[in-house]
Amino acid sequence: MDQDRLHLMLCGGTGCHASGSKGFHEALDAELKKQGLDEEIEVIETGCNGFCAVGPVMVVQPEGVFYQQLKAEDAAELVESHFLKGRPVERLMYKDPSSKKFIPHMSDIPFFSNQLIWAMRNKGLIDPENIDEYIARDGYFGMARALTEMTPEGIIEEIKTSGLRGRGGAGFPTAVKWGFAARAEGDIKYVLCNADEGDPGAFMDRSILEADPHAVVEGMVIAARAIGAHQGYIYCRTEYPLAVKRLGLAIEHARDYGLLGKDILGSGFDFDMDIYQGAGAFVCGEETALMRSIEGKRGMPRPRPPFPANKGLWNRATVLNNVETLANVGQIVLNGGKWYASVGTESSKGTKVFAISGDVNNIGLVEVPMGITLRRMIFDIGGGIPKKRKFKAVQLGGPSGGCVPEKHLDTPVDYEEITKVGAIMGSGGVIVMDENTCMVDMARFFMDFIQEESCGKCTPCREGTRRILEILDRICNGEGRPEDLDVLEELSAVIGSSSLCGLGQTAPNPILSTLKYFKDEYYAHVNEKRCPAKRCAALLKFTVNTDKCKKCGQCYKVCPSGAISWQKKEVASIDREKCIQCLACYEACRFDAID
Repeated sequence: MDQDRLHLMLCGGTGCHASGSKGFHEALDAELKKQGLDEEIEVIETGCNGFCAVGPVMVVQPEGVFYQQLKAEDAAELVESHFLKGRPVERLMYKDPSSKKFIPHMSDIPFFSNQLIWAMRNKGLIDPENIDEYIARDGYFGMARALTEMTPEGIIEEIKTSGLRGRGGAGFPTAVKWGFAARAEGDIKYVLCNADEGDPGAFMDRSILEADPHAVVEGMVIAARAIGAHQGYIYCRTEYPLAVKRLGLAIEHARDYGLLGKDILGSGFDFDMDIYQGAGAFVCGEETALMRSIEGKRGMPRPRPPFPANKGLWNRATVLNNVETLANVGQIVLNGGKWYASVGTESSKGTKVFAISGDVNNIGLVEVPMGITLRRMIFDIGGGIPKKRKFKAVQLGGPSGGCVPEKHLDTPVDYEEITKVGAIMGSGGVIVMDENTCMVDMARFFMDFIQEESCGKCTPCREGTRRILEILDRICNGEGRPEDLDVLEELSAVIGSSSLCGLGQTAPNPILSTLKYFKDEYYAHVNEKRCPAKRCAALLKFTVNTDKCKKCGQCYKVCPSGAISWQKKEVASIDREKCIQCLACYEACRFDAID
């Protein structure tokens, strides 16, 4: 085996750090040094690889061998077997759940092979803290073209040709926004990057910032040139310390290389940027609230017009784009707008990054062409539903999105089609739910988040979401009334039509979509005082169905309060006095014997 300069690309994103990649890294370095291979084999910590469900992960390059769920104690075997003897370690490879066969190469694993990687093109391939590696993969070449070969009008026209739309959720055409700001009066203008990302289940922007921060820096410089701005800010939540660190290094290194600051690349164009750390308020994802926060004020939205493209940060013309939008810009300018527009649908061009989580086998970050169906994304890439359970719904668009049922799984993923089925594209959060999910309780979960995060400025959102949450609490506690369902729909209509910002305007979506597709579950809760999914503890009897009980004792083993009595080969029983309604027995029972 040729061992000359093997590169071990070890995932160093937040997810893999949390699952032990640092400990494995230390053990691997020590073992390579012990075997005298540290001069021939280099371990490179990358950003997020994407396959979060099986982290920590590592790819051996140039072989492309993919290893998963690595532990410190695996280091010695890997070095001995793979790097000394040339025998890859099969037990650490991905195992196909259908064929039960190990798949050695990353490119052959369905999770990766069904994706189209553009915005995240450098994930797992470079050290995000090394600017030279970014440049080696054509980094800053698009910026160089924009600054030395193109006019501001030409840049905007190229973005228009690409069909790029804002990836933060609204899907507003990027070129139109830039055009408004370019034509706005005033010598002082700003370019902002929204890296606040507060949706539950969303981690797209964080992963891009951790894996490829220079792509965002490059995109911001190009945007600045297009509108005539000379200062930018990246608004990143303080809960993203690794992203903030790598962004800071990227900005520092770009300055050192003359790619930020005065007279960039000798073009005569000046532009610099800083990081502003937000305190984690969900509402600061809204553009005017974000700008007020940077100004040192409380993060609350303001009425529009005037729009930020004319009067934004400090009342100056301002362009705000999210991380994923900006990560696409450099490649669009380098390769041309027609290249980007060659993929996607008529109205939604290019690719979109999604964070798939919930009741799905392959939890992680995926990038797919616009127009792919929800079914392909969840089953072909996501690997389907665990434990042979049935798919029930998927929540798209974060807490303000909608729940899409199985009958709409063949809906193409683009901005307009997703809206037609009662959801929104949002920033890209995809939460999959199986048959054991209570849709009323799920609506309550999202409304609880929205109500908690409401800034309180406008009455419809502040008071309306609280009222909806009270009704949902009552329904889940077995105290619902038939008229509650009508009140939920009326309140939703008022909140959606009269709230000040996008948070309030889309807040009723989880309610409206679950009422539309799962109204029978609401009826069961209200009229029959029953939770069909057996998730609402107040509506459960917590008794053992003797006809279904297989006498296995699994419920007995997981009960934390000693409420379950069981002996070998006997049916279990539950003491209602001791039962704390934690649902542990229900989740452990594979035979649906807990009522």
